[in-house]
Amino acid sequence: MFIALGGMSVHVQVAGPPGAPPVLLLHSLGTSLHVWDEQAEVLARTHRVIRFDLRGHGLTSAVPGEATMAALAEDAFALLDHLGIRAAHLGGISIGGRIAMEMAASRPERVLSLFLLDTAMEFPPPEGWQQRIEAIASGGMAAVADGVMARWVADQSLPSSRALRAMLLATPAEGYSACAAALRDARAASLAGRMQGPATVVVGELDQASPVSAAEAIREAIPGSRLIVLPGVAHIPTFEAAEAVTEALLAHLSPSPEEDAFAAGMAVRKAVLGEEHVARASAGITALDAAFQDYITRNVWGGIWTRPGLPRHTRSLLTLAITAALAREGEFALHVRATRNTGVLPEEIAEVLLQVGAYAGVPVANHALKVAKGILSEGEERR
Repeated sequence: MFIALGGMSVHVQVAGPPGAPPVLLLHSLGTSLHVWDEQAEVLARTHRVIRFDLRGHGLTSAVPGEATMAALAEDAFALLDHLGIRAAHLGGISIGGRIAMEMAASRPERVLSLFLLDTAMEFPPPEGWQQRIEAIASGGMAAVADGVMARWVADQSLPSSRALRAMLLATPAEGYSACAAALRDARAASLAGRMQGPATVVVGELDQASPVSAAEAIREAIPGSRLIVLPGVAHIPTFEAAEAVTEALLAHLSPSPEEDAFAAGMAVRKAVLGEEHVARASAGITALDAAFQDYITRNVWGGIWTRPGLPRHTRSLLTLAITAALAREGEFALHVRATRNTGVLPEEIAEVLLQVGAYAGVPVANHALKVAKGILSEGEERR
């Protein structure tokens, strides 16, 4: 079907039982929604599968000028709004994965999980993208086809590889270049500390465009995420390694709750409190507190801090306010120290404690200020 969004005519396909968990699949640069055909067919048995052609790709009309990651993410949110879907699981290949991460960073409450396939938080060097844009401007898509295909697949003789080449050559130059500009300008720093799990990161062993190191960086950036490396495949594995990608996607959408909660909780705990603190706490566990440590890892760190409804920065501020108001000095001090990891600024702590003073009383706020000043001055001395 076609829908009108923001001046575009957007080509959309929706399959699967109405009311089933929604999954939005985002394709790669220079392809179309059909790059997910193999996976969508299987997934539609249990999920509501939504796919669309990105602006200037497939059958979706182009938008004049260069695109940005923020604009591409807004396209996807507008589609979900049109379909009446508040939140969805997101899957993306290459630029599709980067768009999914942009969505998760900007509106985490609308993202149920991330399945990130052969993508990166940034795709250096910027000048390489500019050279590709200029080559297309003078020679069309044929000017870059050979180089792109060499990075996309390990075996270009396969029928599926020839289909990918046909998709690439059929992509309007205007649409390809507009989205290439978004990749040129994308930076990892804009995502730092803003993404939450659950997430599965999958990468082809032979991927040159977004190598294993880029996938490892994503895993480190998203607490509780896991990494899968597919042997013998390159940048676009949905056809070349269709069964492996489908298996990974199905496993991602049905993880073991027990294992997932503990692993996610431990990852967030380390990210917020620091590896050294968690290592010390773990080393000190005895029979007396072992069950309690397991409980807070699964249910507090894994069950609450990983929820998509609030950014980690906001959860940090709330924890500071609550522990200060309740005069929980030990926990308050712990979370003041954690602000070096959550991104909360001293000025924001001051604002929180003003609020605490107004609603919980001057004495608790005043004591919390003394504790915070001591801890923050220690940090200044270390620097």
